[in-house]
Amino acid sequence: MLELAGIIILGILAQWVAWKLKIPAILPLILIGLFVGPVAAEFLSEDGTKWIQPIYKDGKGLFPDTSLFYFVSLAISIILFEGGLTLRMGEIKNVGPIITKLITIGVLVTFFGAALAAHFVFYLTWEISFLFSALIIVTGPTVITPILRNIPLKKDISAVLKWEGILIDPIGALVAVLVFEFISVGAGGEYTKTVLIEFGKIVLFGSTFGFTFAHAINFTINRRWVPHYLLNVFALAAVLGVFVLSDSFAHESGLLAVVVMGMVLGNSNSPYLKELLYFKESLSVLLISILFILLAANINIEDLMLIYNWNAVILFGLVVFLIRPIGVFLSTQGSKLKLNEKLFISWVGPRGIVAAGIASLFGLTLADKGVVDAKYITPLVFMIVLGTVLLNATTARLFAKIAGVFLTKSEGILIVGASKVSRLLGHYLESHGRHVVLIDSNESNIAKAKELGLEAITTNIYSDNLMDNIELNDVGYLMALTGNSDINKYAIDKFSKQFGENGSFRLVTTTEMLDENNNPKQGLFSHTDDFTALLEVTRKHPSIQEIELENREHYETLIKMSNDDKDIIPLFIKDNDGELHIISSYNLDVDTIEKDYQLVYLGKPFDVENV
Repeated sequence: MLELAGIIILGILAQWVAWKLKIPAILPLILIGLFVGPVAAEFLSEDGTKWIQPIYKDGKGLFPDTSLFYFVSLAISIILFEGGLTLRMGEIKNVGPIITKLITIGVLVTFFGAALAAHFVFYLTWEISFLFSALIIVTGPTVITPILRNIPLKKDISAVLKWEGILIDPIGALVAVLVFEFISVGAGGEYTKTVLIEFGKIVLFGSTFGFTFAHAINFTINRRWVPHYLLNVFALAAVLGVFVLSDSFAHESGLLAVVVMGMVLGNSNSPYLKELLYFKESLSVLLISILFILLAANINIEDLMLIYNWNAVILFGLVVFLIRPIGVFLSTQGSKLKLNEKLFISWVGPRGIVAAGIASLFGLTLADKGVVDAKYITPLVFMIVLGTVLLNATTARLFAKIAGVFLTKSEGILIVGASKVSRLLGHYLESHGRHVVLIDSNESNIAKAKELGLEAITTNIYSDNLMDNIELNDVGYLMALTGNSDINKYAIDKFSKQFGENGSFRLVTTTEMLDENNNPKQGLFSHTDDFTALLEVTRKHPSIQEIELENREHYETLIKMSNDDKDIIPLFIKDNDGELHIISSYNLDVDTIEKDYQLVYLGKPFDVENV
C-alpha cells in the first residue's frame, strides 16, 4: 500500500515540479523512478532492495510475475489511442510542405540512420537496431511545448516544431509497433514464409479490428445510445476491450488496433471528439505519472551499466548532431526558412513519452522471449530520451539567441473576442504586417474570422489551454474587446503577464465611460466609447480610415472632434516607419507626434474643412 500511494504522490509531485519549472514532465518522472529504483538499491538500501519494487520479489513488490507487463501494455494502449486521436489527415494537408516532409523524409532518415548507427556503434542485431530507430522517431508535444513555451520565436518556427511533434507521435508509434510485431513473430528463428504470414495476420487483424470498432464506437456515441456521463469511461472500456480482443485473435496485434482505432476516430466528424480528448488528458497525467516511475524503477544497475561506455556517447552524438540535422535540412530544402532557423529546428528534437513507454514494454517482452540484444532497448532509449530532454531544456533558449531566432521584441497582438469589431481591427493590423490572433468561445465568430484569413482559436479564457500555445510566443500586446466587461478584466488579469509585456488594454465599461474621473490606465482607444459604441460605429461605417497629421496640435484637435462625434473612434497612431501604436483611453497622452504621422480611426471620414 505504501509503495502504491508513494508512486501516485511522487508522480503528481513530479508533474507539479515540471509545471513550475516549465520543463517536460518526463524528466522528473524518470529521474524519480531511477532514484527510488536502481539508485536506492545500489547506494541507499542496507539490504540492496529498491524503495519501490515494481515486480514482486522476496516478499516485496507491486506486481507478481508478468502482471507488470499487463499493466504496462494496457497503459500504453491508452496512450497510443490518444496519440491516434490527435492525427487529423486534414491537418497534414494544411500544415505545409515543410512539416509534411519532416514526418515523411525526416522519419525515414531517422529510421535508417539511427538503425545503422546502433548496428555499427553498439553492434546490435539488425532487428533490434531497427526497433531502436523506430522508437526514437517520436518527439511529441508533451516534451516540445514546455521547452518552447518561454522562448519568443517567429511563428513559423514554433508552428513547425509544434506540428511535427503532434503528427509524428502516432506515425512513430505505428512504425515502432510494426517493427516490434515483425520481430515478435520471428523471435528466436528465421524470418520464414510462416513468420511473414503471421506478421500479415497481425497487421490484418490489428487494422481490421481498429477500423471496425472505431466506426462502431462512433456510431454508438452519435446515436446517443450511451448517456453523456458514461461517455468517457465507455470510450476507455472500448479501448481496453479492442486491445484485448484483437490480441486474442492475433497475438501482439492489440497495440496496432488501438493506434488505428484512434486515427479513424480522430478523423471522424463526431461532435464528442473534444470531450474524449479532454478526458484522456486527465487520465494520461495519472497513467504517465505512475507508468514512468514504475518503468524507471524497474531498471537495474546492470541495465545501466550496459550503456556506461563511450559507445553510448557516440550513438547519442550521431542521433542528435548528425541524423536529426540531416533529416531537417533534407526536409526544409527549397523552403523559405533561413539557415539559422533550420539549425534551431535541428537542435530541438527531444524524444518523448511514447518512445520511453513503448521501449520499456517492448524491451520486457522481447527479453522474455529470448531475443538477442533485446536487453539494450530500454536503457538505450531511456538514454536518448533523458539526454535530448536535458540538452534541449537547458540550452534551447541560449541556442535560440546564438542562432539569431530569439525575438527580442514581441510585436504580435492577441485580441480577446472575435466580434465584427475585432475582425475589422484584426484584418487591418494583419495587413500592416502584425501577427494577429483572435480568440473566442463563439465558434460562429471564429469561423467568420478564419474566412477573412485571420488566425483564430476557439477557446474559453477560463481554461489553461491558451497558456500552452507555443505559436503565441511572439505576442506582446493584449486587447480585450468583448462585450462583457468582467471577461475583459479577467483576460487582462490572467494573460497580461504572458501576452501583454508591451501593453495590455481593454475597453472601458459603460460605468467608466459615464464617469470622467474614472479613466482606467488599461482603457482602450477612447474614454467615451464602450463595446456598444464600437459595435454601432462598425455597423454604420465598417471601415478603418487614415488621416495625416501636421503636428501635436492637429492631433489634439482631431481627438476632440472624435469625442464630439459618435461616428468616429480613434484607434492607432501610425509613425513614419509604418509602425502602429495603440491609442489608450488617455488619448491625449501620446509621447511623440511628428509631421506625416497618421491617425488611424474607425468610422466616417473627418470633415477636413473644419479641422
